[in-house]
Amino acid sequence: MLKLMKYELRKTWSTKAILLAVTAIVEIAYLIGLYADKEGTMSVSVLLLILLAFGGVMVIGLESILTLHRDMNTRQSYMLFMTPNSCYKILGAKILECGVSILLTGAFFFALGVLDITLLFAKEGQLSRLWETVQQFLSHFSVNGRALDISVRTMSAVAFVLLTAWISLISTAYLADVISAALLNGKKHNGFVSFLLFILLSYVTNRAAGLITASIHDSYTLMMVYGLIDLAFAAVMYVVTAMIMERKLSV
Repeated sequence: MLKLMKYELRKTWSTKAILLAVTAIVEIAYLIGLYADKEGTMSVSVLLLILLAFGGVMVIGLESILTLHRDMNTRQSYMLFMTPNSCYKILGAKILECGVSILLTGAFFFALGVLDITLLFAKEGQLSRLWETVQQFLSHFSVNGRALDISVRTMSAVAFVLLTAWISLISTAYLADVISAALLNGKKHNGFVSFLLFILLSYVTNRAAGLITASIHDSYTLMMVYGLIDLAFAAVMYVVTAMIMERKLSV
């Protein structure tokens, strides 16, 4: 499994390297703007860093889906299934590599954001007000009408539900793409059919999750249950996708 994950990482490493390089350049621009008192440069850099954080996570997930699409609809599929690995291991390696990459990317940008905010408050001599300002900012966000707090418990729940939501989303896209490949075998409009299947599957799973959690009002419990539901759906999607690959696509 580890070798397969390394193989998947090599296929997407160039995109991650480009993201890291661009982030480094923008971060340098932010530090220059901060310590040279160039508010324009600093403001643009902050905006770009936010876009890189959200866009980076999305690009990593999207590239994982596109990589599977190429694997299923080109000659890469033949080579993929010629390896002495089961479809369960091949698909599991793809999901794990994508999940780990998204987790590390999110953690990296979160740590970078904390560092930049801390440096800003330290330069202004207001480091003691950092905690109060963050709490005021979080008060504008709520789950089920309740404001978020900055406790380790709540932040862990937020991180958990975001990660599981992405894993479920990727697993759903994998299933849609494999079903499309099994039915159309690389024919025209294959990608469009995959997209429609993804929308349909996402709608069904979201509706099911909404019905299950309809009676939950505590924000922490709601996030944890949503995360567990996403993991359950991801597991089902994984098994069904691997079964289809094994029976319909494996040589």
